[in-house]
Amino acid sequence: MTVPDRDTKLHDELRGYAAFARVRETALAKMIHAMIRVLDLDRSLNFYRDAFGLDIFQKLDFPDFALAYLRNPENDFELELTLNKGRAEAYTHGTGYGHVAVCVDDLDAEHARMKALGLAANDIKEFKDGDRLIARFFFMQDPDGYKIEVLQRHGHYT
Repeated sequence: MTVPDRDTKLHDELRGYAAFARVRETALAKMIHAMIRVLDLDRSLNFYRDAFGLDIFQKLDFPDFALAYLRNPENDFELELTLNKGRAEAYTHGTGYGHVAVCVDDLDAEHARMKALGLAANDIKEFKDGDRLIARFFFMQDPDGYKIEVLQRHGHYT
């Protein structure tokens, strides 16, 4: 991987701040949730509760579908689980879905806890720019195959 020089990185960072300032002048949109479709709502609720401490904040049950909005005391951004009742075929994630990310205070402890719960947490990795640590993380998947990145709270990821 080619690492840009310090001046290029600074220029890119300032350009990002300038873009953010322009957005702040025109609109204040608050991100409130991300939605994923699941096949077994109870299985997914258990996974997100056990893995990330997300509990049901609101649940709506309709004849053809159900919605469960999950959050924890750490934030007010919600994960919306959508169950389309009667569906048996697994959803495809296509080529556009990447992952959702969470950050934790103690990555090693959380990794060990996930393993103890029997959850398939991949090995911990480090992402560096030369000697500078950018991120420590591992990936895992929920019961429906959605990828989740678990990051050590550090730098940009706090």
